[in-house]
Amino acid sequence: MERIGGENVGQEVSASKVALASAIGATIEWYDFFIFGTAAGLVFNQLFFTNLDPITGTLVAYLTFAVGFVARPVGSIIFGHYGDRIGRKTMLILTLFIVGTATFLIGLLPTYDSIGIWAPILLVVLRIFQGIGIGGEYGGAVLMAVEYAPEGRRGFYGSWPQVGVPAGLLLGTVVFGLLSLLPDEQFLAWGWRVAFLASIALFGIGMYIRLQILETPAFTRVREAQEEAQVPFMELLRTQPKELILGMGTRWIEGLVFNAYGVFIISYVTGQLGLTRTTALIGVAIAAAFGVVLVPIYGLLSDRFGRRTVYGVGVALFGLFAFPSFLLINTGKPVLIWLSIVVALGLIYPAIYAPLAAFWSELFDTRVRYTGVGAVYQFSGILASGFTPAIAALLLAYAGGAPWLFVGYLIVVTLISLTAIYFSPETYRRDIIQTTSAVQRPTTVTES
Repeated sequence: MERIGGENVGQEVSASKVALASAIGATIEWYDFFIFGTAAGLVFNQLFFTNLDPITGTLVAYLTFAVGFVARPVGSIIFGHYGDRIGRKTMLILTLFIVGTATFLIGLLPTYDSIGIWAPILLVVLRIFQGIGIGGEYGGAVLMAVEYAPEGRRGFYGSWPQVGVPAGLLLGTVVFGLLSLLPDEQFLAWGWRVAFLASIALFGIGMYIRLQILETPAFTRVREAQEEAQVPFMELLRTQPKELILGMGTRWIEGLVFNAYGVFIISYVTGQLGLTRTTALIGVAIAAAFGVVLVPIYGLLSDRFGRRTVYGVGVALFGLFAFPSFLLINTGKPVLIWLSIVVALGLIYPAIYAPLAAFWSELFDTRVRYTGVGAVYQFSGILASGFTPAIAALLLAYAGGAPWLFVGYLIVVTLISLTAIYFSPETYRRDIIQTTSAVQRPTTVTES
């Protein structure tokens, strides 16, 4: 028998185990997703779109990256529906299987020179499956951690699956960085495939971990009260449209910052500044390492000062740093490039990202929470994340290679997200276990 309120050490241990499982599983799935983004800028334009000129090939390669984000809302609806009807755990296992399989198969794909147009078609199909899996994964991973968290600690525990993003980016960047040390001919011939094929080992680890965790107390209450939503997505639109819109607004700057500095910056440094892949990858890797450490710290701060405060400060700081950031990058000096990436992606971004898992979870009722969190993250992510590299490439082309139009875009989105959080409620003291029929919250949870 363990107390939900967090006063009992046993519950802390249980919550910690679930949070760690969520973090590891999320790291593996985001590794799979992010290596595609890195490969899009370094490999796919040369191997899968060789019938196009270099600029067009790069743009189309980034559009295949965006396809995954377009597919993610589909995954969020499908897995959100069954996650709110059947439970969180089963959906997490299914999403890991889908993402892991798709990633491994990408590593086996023949190139355009081997099978012609079928190469990019198969690449897009597998990217769609990646997107569907990730679309369903995020909500489940977040809710497993948040709904198990003791009272007053949801920001901290909810930040652990968020760690999966910088950790997955760090792992993918390090792997690609090491493979980039190969001669270009070997890297393009087989080196890049290693990053995708290695995911099969990570898949096995993640599956073992996720099979060990139990269903969340919050969903168990809903199931016991027989209050599952019949069609969660429609009920979400009917009962909480304001929360959905505000949540998507807060998501916009988060996705934009991450993909600007975690994906686009790699091709910008190599293509526009003429520096090596390693130069860009080192900066991203250092920033991701900072993120792994700082995300839980900012999550903890959001438990003390509130979600809106920590998030709002992070967004405002980024808005002030956007222009100086690209001034540093455009010097072409590696140390200043690394400084810019680390400050934006490693120090400021975690403050934006860390509180959002708990904040979004607290916005929505348990009956539609899986669907709500997934919809906020994935629908907004189409523009916020998926099209960021393509938008950046278009703005660069229009401005003759200068980044200032893109910087202006960053600042505009900063203002939009600040407006969204201004009109959002503070949620960190909300009770997220209570069912809609006001079933009294029990003091104990029996685990078997």
